[in-house]
Amino acid sequence: MTSKGTEERTTALVTGANKGLGLEIARGLGQRGYDVWIGARDRERGEAAVAVLAKEGLAVRLLVLDVTDAASIERAVSTFSEDADHLDVLVNNAGLLVGRDDPPSRQSIEDLRTTYEANVFGPIRVTQAFLPLLRAADGARVVMMSSGVASLALITDPASIYSTVNLLAYSSSKTALNAVTVAFAKELEPLGIKVNAVEPGNVATDLNDNVGMLTAAEGAVSAIRLATIGKDGPTGGFFGIEGPPQPW
Repeated sequence: MTSKGTEERTTALVTGANKGLGLEIARGLGQRGYDVWIGARDRERGEAAVAVLAKEGLAVRLLVLDVTDAASIERAVSTFSEDADHLDVLVNNAGLLVGRDDPPSRQSIEDLRTTYEANVFGPIRVTQAFLPLLRAADGARVVMMSSGVASLALITDPASIYSTVNLLAYSSSKTALNAVTVAFAKELEPLGIKVNAVEPGNVATDLNDNVGMLTAAEGAVSAIRLATIGKDGPTGGFFGIEGPPQPW
């Protein structure tokens, strides 16, 4: 990794990057020359992910980070700041799905709170905490990992695969995350910081027992694209794997 005082490199942080989509996003950014920080709650799993990507010749390192824990985020900012003075790309990927088999009428309030802590408040906490480092970059990019089930248009369209899903906690949390994306985009646009939400498509991950139609590498495409857009790229949008804006 490049440290302060040496030739400046582009830096990226991907939360929840020890496996699945997060790992593939980290890999893709590393392949594009970014110094990538692997955000992971579990040190051992994070170190294993770093070892995998390091063997591929990528510039990666671990950042222990629990997006639901303010103290953990504060420590992560401090650790990052000891090595770099700016952050070019933040991908808020960490999230969870609980109570998947519970219909809305039986979804527990505790499951809702747990889901929102990770999927909504987590990205807000991390973005706010790393904002000074994002401001210090030349046109930083923030990507929020949303979902097709965040789209009210798609989940109510009988022609959409997403209309077959009825996940109270998860779907509503991702819809809220889309609104969070727009709010940050409005505030940060004058600073040249672009903030977008992306949906990776129907990806096979641990969240859906690996039954999706796309691989994690295929699902990472949309996030990598929005993380690396130029100054003429969009902000405050919701995008899918094919590129065009998704319906809200």
